[in-house]
Amino acid sequence: MTFEILSVGTELLLGSIVNTNAQYLSRRLSELGFNVYYTTVVGDNPHRLKSALETAAGRADAVITTGGLGPTVDDLTKETIAEFCGVKCVMDEESRQRIIDRFSVGNREIPENNYKQAEMPEGCIILKNDNGTAPGAIIESENCTFIMLPGPPSEMKPMFDDLVEPYLEQFSDGVIRSKSIRIFGLGESKVDEMLGDLMNSSHNPTIAPYAKPGQVELRITAKADTVEKAKEMLKPVEQKIRDVLGDKVYGTGMDNSLENVVVEHLREKGLVTVTAESCTGGLIAEKITRIPGSSECFECGYVTYSNEKKEKLLGVKKDTLDRYGAVSEETALEMSRGALENSGADIAVAVTGIAGPGGGSEEKPVGLVYISICTKDFHKAYKFNFAGSRDMVRERTSLYALDLIRRYIKGDLKG
Repeated sequence: MTFEILSVGTELLLGSIVNTNAQYLSRRLSELGFNVYYTTVVGDNPHRLKSALETAAGRADAVITTGGLGPTVDDLTKETIAEFCGVKCVMDEESRQRIIDRFSVGNREIPENNYKQAEMPEGCIILKNDNGTAPGAIIESENCTFIMLPGPPSEMKPMFDDLVEPYLEQFSDGVIRSKSIRIFGLGESKVDEMLGDLMNSSHNPTIAPYAKPGQVELRITAKADTVEKAKEMLKPVEQKIRDVLGDKVYGTGMDNSLENVVVEHLREKGLVTVTAESCTGGLIAEKITRIPGSSECFECGYVTYSNEKKEKLLGVKKDTLDRYGAVSEETALEMSRGALENSGADIAVAVTGIAGPGGGSEEKPVGLVYISICTKDFHKAYKFNFAGSRDMVRERTSLYALDLIRRYIKGDLKG
């Protein structure tokens, strides 16, 4: 069974919002063993939407739409699909009552146009919305099935997971399961060189690389009759990858970021970290504190952009700054030592560098960065030369700092 995803909304075409719905649906359909060959975005225009429906219905067994189910005049997905399928929309009393019940919480007045959301295509399968006022719908036409979902991800995701997935299971002839292996410190070409034979010889499961800023994700995908069999097929391939790449593998899972792994390791070990940042301006601390539960392992951070504050807040010696400069191994070491002693934390990480675009020299070019780790029994600085824009240098610096924390906790850093 082949699918096309049709995302409806002028705001998507204008770039006002990111189309995360298509990404989510593509992944979920793949896990269920279905093929998605096309994704399309169309604005809130009935003529262009009808044209997109004609094209999608001609090349897919089923079309999933997101968006255009709201109460306003430009929300026309349901009406356009109903017309396309030759049915009319009629008031569904159960859906109407659900709208009334939802607005009754807090005694809110119901705008009259909200009842438009309860007008459903005749003969459709109605998908109840427990997270909003717009129900979804499934129309099983002769040549194509149309599945209509609301646009807000907070409504679309649970509706797909709870109602659409059980509906689709009757059409699946197998399941697909994927696992992401997340790698830091190696470029995509180096990963390909190290794993080339394994990647080329693997057909089920398959291995596909996805490059991201400063890191690589390997997606292992297996297709089998059952979920259990597919998961078992993934295990030996994952182990082979770990055997080759070693500590460059920092985690698994599509949503498991480097900062999330660092926070997990810190909490598991009962450790607290502190940051001292110059060129990154607090970016490392921001990454750590965006993770729920980080308050258990992160108490404070220093942003010492000027030499004066490096001296006053972190105890960096004026002589060190005069002799070696703010961007130096010596300054990075003193920054991390000062942060550790001032805070009483278990691990301190300090960064200082030249993010650019100006400020570089032949001796100290743009992209030169020093990162230092300091604990009661470990103190070392590492030199890096990062290429790219100012934002790229700052991003890579913050990620390498996090990775050094991770590797220290795992015992992979040597003095």
